[in-house]
This record gives sequence, structure tokens and C-alpha cells, in this order.
Amino acid sequence: MNTEQLKAFVQVAREGRLTVAAKQLGVSQPGLSRQLQALETELGVRLLVRAPGGVVLTDAGERFLPHARRALEALSVGTAELGALTSTPRGTVSLGALQSVGTYLLPELVRAFKGRYPEVLPRLSEGQHDELEGRVASGELDLCIVNLPLRRVDLMAQKLWEEELVLAVPRGHRLARLKRPVELTEVVEEPLVVIPGMSGTYALEAACEGKGVKPRVAVEMDSAEGLRRMVERGLGVALLPALMTRDHASREFDVVEVKKGGPRRQVALVHRGEEYLTAAARALKTFIVDALRRSGQG
Repeated sequence: MNTEQLKAFVQVAREGRLTVAAKQLGVSQPGLSRQLQALETELGVRLLVRAPGGVVLTDAGERFLPHARRALEALSVGTAELGALTSTPRGTVSLGALQSVGTYLLPELVRAFKGRYPEVLPRLSEGQHDELEGRVASGELDLCIVNLPLRRVDLMAQKLWEEELVLAVPRGHRLARLKRPVELTEVVEEPLVVIPGMSGTYALEAACEGKGVKPRVAVEMDSAEGLRRMVERGLGVALLPALMTRDHASREFDVVEVKKGGPRRQVALVHRGEEYLTAAARALKTFIVDALRRSGQG
């Protein structure tokens, strides 16, 4: 029995699907299946069975799952304590982030971090809020950057910054020609470009509901950069964090502010607790907080 087999079992138990778990772990599905089979062979019991909707735990699997989680947690704490003994952070640190943060903030931060800590390998991934929280809670990620509030009460959060949401509209759009902040109720008849699950999407849906109007969704995206490009091509308007629109002057879209009292978001750095962080994870956490504070964003 080894750590990779336990991680494979816990991940499959959480996701309920081999394909999803394999993607999250960065392994092939056949490789994941081999790890699970080896674990079951060593234990002498069947832990999982395939079902039409995915994979379900057997009674033995249900009994073994909390022990597997505790074993991985104990190993994580032990690794963090040993890491604290070294004066030079090194090794891998895993950081998850919302797409807007991963695309528009992390590249420069990671470049600067690597300049200071060349022996640390950042492993970055993007995802939705609930997914990232779950991956931190399970120990798959050391840190994540998501919007507040958190869904889980067992995680620690340090607020990084707060920002308003603004409208990105095609260049020369009627809303841009108004030369003033607008109410979201003035947008409900516009074609919308959205990413499901984003805070801006929720705000637009709420504004439409308040006016008794069905949202006119023109395009649904799964990419922050793709969303901006759709706006540039004139397919609709989008409500975005200000972070995503800082370079709009060099792009083919305009930015329209939302009137005072409009939607905002608070962004936080999240982890399981200091005792779970390796020296590399602590270094990255401190670097992000300090860098944002110096830039005036934090």
C-alpha cells in the first residue's frame, strides 16, 4: 500500500467517476484503475464497484475511507513539519485559482515568485469555487484563491482584496456612449456572454429576475479569456471583475462602471491551516499576500 493508491481511492470516492478523478490527479484512467486494483488486492476486499452513474463504494470501501483520509492527513502534517526544518523552501506547491485570477493575476506573481524561490515548483490549476474548496479540504491542493464567503467552515481564509464588477461591452456600444455608470436593470435586455457559476453571471441573472425578464444568454463560455474575446467580437456584454478589464484600452472592448452599490467580490487565499503547509506552501502564501499589499491591491 502506498500514498498514490490511497490518494487514488480517496479521489475516486469524492468524485464518483474514474474519468474525473484521473483528470484531477493528472494520471490516465487505466493507471488509476491499476492503482485501485493493487490496493484492493493488498487489502483483500472490494472497495469500489462500477454503476451506471459512475463508481460507488462497497460497505468495505465506506469503512476504509475515513482511515485512508486520516492516513493522508497525517502524512501531510508530517511532511509540513519536516519542511519547516529546512531553511530553503523547495519542492512542489499546488495552488488552485478561479479563472479570472489564474489568467490575469498569477502569471506575473508566479514569475516574481520563481525569481526568489527557484527551487520551488508551483503546480497551478484553475477551477470553480466549490471544486477548489473541496480540493484544498481533501489535501489535493495546498492553497486556493477564491471569492468569499467560503462554503466550508473547516478552512482558513485570508482576504486578499475587494473589487467591483464592471461591464465589458463591445467598442462603441450604446452603454459606453452614455458616459456614466449604469444600473444593472439597464442591461437586462442585452445579449449576455456568461461563464456559469461566476459572480457576475449570478448578478446579471438576479437583475433579470428582478425585472421579470428572462436572461438573453448569447454565449456560454468556460474560459475567462474566451469570454472577453466574445465581447470584443460584438456577441454581447459581460459583467466581469475589474481585474479582467485593466488592459481594456489595448483591447477591442469598452468598460462601463456599475452605479454605486453594485455587485462586488472579495477574494481570499484559502488553506487548511498553517500546520498543513510545507515550507514551499508557506513561502508562496506569504509572497502572494506581501506582493498584493505592496501593489496596493491587498
